[in-house]
Amino acid sequence: MCQLLGLNCATPTDATFSFTGFRERGGHTDHHADGWGIAFFEGKGLRLFIDHESAAQSPMAAFLQAYPLKSRNIIAHVRKATVGEVALENAHPFVRELWGRQWVFAHNGDLKDYQPRLHSHFRPVGSTDSERAFCWLMQELHKSHAALPTVDELTRTLQELIPQVRAFGTFNFLLSNGEALWAHCSTNLHWLVRQHPFAHAKLKDCDWTVDFAAINQPGDRAAVIVTTPLTSNETWTAFEPNELKVFVDGLPLELA
Repeated sequence: MCQLLGLNCATPTDATFSFTGFRERGGHTDHHADGWGIAFFEGKGLRLFIDHESAAQSPMAAFLQAYPLKSRNIIAHVRKATVGEVALENAHPFVRELWGRQWVFAHNGDLKDYQPRLHSHFRPVGSTDSERAFCWLMQELHKSHAALPTVDELTRTLQELIPQVRAFGTFNFLLSNGEALWAHCSTNLHWLVRQHPFAHAKLKDCDWTVDFAAINQPGDRAAVIVTTPLTSNETWTAFEPNELKVFVDGLPLELA
């Protein structure tokens, strides 16, 4: 299994603190050493970094840890290969264009014998079940809407589509188009919101404590979504099994 990290923020925020702890799980404090990746939205643009090396040893990961990039939506992934060889084309997150927007997807799980019928526009480049699921979701969203829908409409469509993939196995995922971040839990996912009044946070995977009150303004806010909690002194909320949440401006939206 892999691990997921997502940030959805009210203002452009860097992921240095969270990524530092998360990176350790890519081959140091955990065994997810079969590749990694991270995507940062900047307006309609996207910065994507992927590597088939372990995150804990990757010079590119070390560079990003030392050179923080600010974004309102960030998705990261460390991989433990189950389907598909260890190769660059199988590193998450995956990216596709739809309705003139970039879409980013990362998956933690294992989909057994998952071979969906895919049309010409959305095809996997690599050999993972994860990329096949992403292509199918994009295909079905495109079939369901003629143009970019609202976040609420997209959420309702995803609620209809997800069970069709989940029937094949474990389907924990993060998905974003730069406007919102969708998080679905089959088995294991946690979240919290950091906002005013900010406090200290201590990483579990390495010795680093940050006073967020010293580096944030009252209007700053960030929702952090991760497979297992990154910090030892904050209150994380576990997703319910088969729960879908959508985050906008650093807060979870109430779903109908």
